[in-house]
Amino acid sequence: MSTRTRSGRAAKAAVPPEEDRTAARLAMLAQMVRIRRFEEACVQLYSQTRIRGFMHLCIGEEAVAVGVMGALASRDAVVSTYREHGHALARGLPMPEVLAEMFGRATGSSRGRGGSMHLFDTGRRFYGGNAIVAGGLPLAVGLGLAERMQHRDGVAVCFFGDGAAAEGEFHESLNLASLWHLPVLFVCENNLYAMGTSIDRELAMTDLALHAAAYGMPAWPVDGMDVEAVDQATRRALDDVRSGEAPVFLEMRTYRFRAHSMYDPELYRDKAEVEHWRERDPVEVFAGRLRAEGVAVDEELTRIEAAVTAEIAEAVTFAEAAPLEPVEDLTRFVHSEEEQR
Repeated sequence: MSTRTRSGRAAKAAVPPEEDRTAARLAMLAQMVRIRRFEEACVQLYSQTRIRGFMHLCIGEEAVAVGVMGALASRDAVVSTYREHGHALARGLPMPEVLAEMFGRATGSSRGRGGSMHLFDTGRRFYGGNAIVAGGLPLAVGLGLAERMQHRDGVAVCFFGDGAAAEGEFHESLNLASLWHLPVLFVCENNLYAMGTSIDRELAMTDLALHAAAYGMPAWPVDGMDVEAVDQATRRALDDVRSGEAPVFLEMRTYRFRAHSMYDPELYRDKAEVEHWRERDPVEVFAGRLRAEGVAVDEELTRIEAAVTAEIAEAVTFAEAAPLEPVEDLTRFVHSEEEQR
C-alpha cells in the first residue's frame, strides 16, 4: 500500500497494529450509532414540538459523515448542507450545543438563530449548514482559494446532494476550482431523489462522477453505505488534493431511509425500494462485518448504546435549561462587531 507525498513520489504508508485498527473501526461504528440515535431522538422531540421549523434527517447516510470526517484534519474547512446533523456531530460539535441550536436557544452553536439547517462552528472550521441547494459550493471554492492565497495546506471539503448537479453553481464552482487548481474536495451525497424527484427524471446523464470529470478533475463513485469504503476513498482523495493534484470529486452513492424533511409526505418513491435499501443499513452491515471477523461487537454496542442514551439525555436537559436570545440582540451580528468598535 502506498500514498503520494506532496512532491508526487510514492511513499509507503504505515500499517497500524491490529489492535489500533480494531479500535478505529469500533470508533467509526460508535459514531454512526451516535448519529442514528441522536436523529431518532430528534424525531420524538419534533413530534412533541420541542423542536420547530424544518428538520432534515440523514438516517441511512451516516457512513458518509463518519467516513469523511474521520479522514479530515482539524485545519481543513467543511461546508455542509441543510441535512448536516451527522456532519456536525462527526466533526466534533458538542451534542448539547447542536440540540440547543435546534431548540432555538442562545447556547446553541449559532446562538439559536439558525436551527436545524444552520449549524455553524468557526472554531472547528465547520461553516454551515446551508439551506440553499448548491449554495455551499461557491463558499467552498472561496475557502479553497483562501488556503492557496495564504499559503496554507488545508483542504476545503464541500458536501452537497445530487439535486445540486442541476444548479448553475455546481458547474461554475467545479470549473473554477479545476481551472485554478484549488484544494477543494467535492463530496456529493447522491441519495437518488434530491428533494423529491428521482435523479433520472432530473438529469439526462446520471453518472455524477462523469459530470465532474468533464471539468478535468479526478472523480469516482464510492459505496456510500460502507463506512470503510468512504474512509479509504476520502483518504486517497485528500492525498491527491494536498499533493497539488486538486481538486477531487467523490460521488457517494447512498440513500436516506426517511423522507426529505419532517413535512414531506413521501409520495414519490416506492416503500419496497426503501426496504430494499434498508437491507444495506450502514450501521448493521458494518457491525455484521466486524462480528464475522471475530470482533466483540455486541459487547461494545451495549456500552455504546448506554453512553449515547446518557449523552442525549444530558443534551436535552442542557437545551431545555438554556435561555432564549434576548430581544435586545435582535439586530446583533447584522454587522461585524469588530467594525463597530
